[in-house]
Amino acid sequence: GEQARRGDRAAYEAIVRREVETVYRTARAILGNDADADDATQEALIGAWRRLSSLRDPDRFDAWLGRITVNACRMALRRRNSRAIVALPAVSVAEPMDAGTSRLEDRTVDAVAFDRAFDRLPIDQRSILVLHHLDELPIAEIATRLDIPEGTVKSRLHAARSVLQRALAREGLG
Repeated sequence: GEQARRGDRAAYEAIVRREVETVYRTARAILGNDADADDATQEALIGAWRRLSSLRDPDRFDAWLGRITVNACRMALRRRNSRAIVALPAVSVAEPMDAGTSRLEDRTVDAVAFDRAFDRLPIDQRSILVLHHLDELPIAEIATRLDIPEGTVKSRLHAARSVLQRALAREGLG
């Protein structure tokens, strides 16, 4: 980490290889599609390289990169909303369904409805749910990553769950 901070590109590339999957997984979960997640991941890693000299405590690299990732997702979402493109899910006309396929299709429809509900949440609420439930980070670590008090993390997590619950109910999944 220290070599990378002093501008050693090879050292930074080693860090990127170690962190890229985590950054991408977080961005994908927050943004909901591969293209935006790719953009946000690239933006986060480039932004981290540019701001690496501002990292005061190398032991907090993960939290620091987490904040940069969430901000890159926020920017990607702003760009997406300014484009206002509506993506329609691909519909596949397969062979006739048997009972097993029907159950699988029900789960797929539920996943699509869940994604629609999740997409209604503001980026801050998506981020906190992803960090807690997908990345399985404890409250203290989320507080560090988002640079907010633990009590604020708890209240935002509670609010995000409530908003998601209402969105799920509107999708018929409540």
